[in-house]
Amino acid sequence: EAFYTVSKIKDGDALSWQTEWFKMACLAETRGMKSLINGHKVSARDQMQRASYYYRISLLAMLPDDSRFKERAKKSRELMKKAGALYDPPMEYFEIPYEGTVLPGYFRKASKGTKPVKTLVMIGGGETFAEDLVAYIAPQTFERGYNFMTVDLPGQGLLPMEGKIFRPDMNVPMKAVIDYALSRKDVDPSKLACYGYSGGGGFVPQAAMNDTRIKAIAMSSAVTDAYPLFSTMPVVVADQKEIDSWSTFHGNIVKAICWRWGVPMDKPSGLAKANIGFSFDPAKVFVPALLIVGEGEYKSEEVKRQQKQCMDNFPNPLKKLVITPANEGANNHCIMENRSLMSQVLFDWLDEVLK
Repeated sequence: EAFYTVSKIKDGDALSWQTEWFKMACLAETRGMKSLINGHKVSARDQMQRASYYYRISLLAMLPDDSRFKERAKKSRELMKKAGALYDPPMEYFEIPYEGTVLPGYFRKASKGTKPVKTLVMIGGGETFAEDLVAYIAPQTFERGYNFMTVDLPGQGLLPMEGKIFRPDMNVPMKAVIDYALSRKDVDPSKLACYGYSGGGGFVPQAAMNDTRIKAIAMSSAVTDAYPLFSTMPVVVADQKEIDSWSTFHGNIVKAICWRWGVPMDKPSGLAKANIGFSFDPAKVFVPALLIVGEGEYKSEEVKRQQKQCMDNFPNPLKKLVITPANEGANNHCIMENRSLMSQVLFDWLDEVLK
């Protein structure tokens, strides 16, 4: 399905991307509903979960003032909720009250009953929805006997539409997330871990620095300070001539990210200043910590510097840096190409530190 969809997309064309993924989303949704009507729950769950993600992916390079944006995002969530209800035990949709709105997310316990067990909270980055994190790591989490939880923080999902953009003190919304996790009888408070990728690689350790209830953290990769990373990004330093040369897909992605940080969409240079204060002090993060970085991403001198800063200053001896290799298909940002290897590294380490 993915290869077929991509074969129909005109390279660099935002509308083409959005149209083709929407078509595949509709097909998968139709198959899923047919299976559901006929009582085939596993098939229905599989198709609806895929349809949910296809609708979500069709939002890429779509601007928030496009009427299709909110409509498709809601469709994606609706189908993920339906798919989640077909798991055994179910994957629950929840909403955490937060500053006049809610932080939406998903939780699936490892097994039936209320026995407290180890739990992984997965946190995304600068352009994610909670549904992305389900696709990224939920099955691998279930298989290893962990509760799975993920959530949209301010700046993510549809929250910028309510004025909830990224904020330097992301530990504040993260506290609400941990409050919710530990309110559940099925979560073992001594075995609560958080894993953040991309921008989440800064949000998670900042939360751990301020909240001792988090017992282990993992990052892909660590972001000790977002400002120098953003300051060197090509989209931030681009002049107007270069900006005018961008494809509609590239240009709209940049605009969408600006929106999530409260930056004028036609001023990507403002992203650097907007990321001042998005930082944490490794010396004040006392829990076991794992850094997972794709070999290609690790070639960035700034990425490498920030990982070294962490490894030199994390106080806990249970700290580890793993560079996943390009020749095993685990090269890029967030190690999207080989999530099986990512999961092996992550959960083997967590099993050891959460004994």
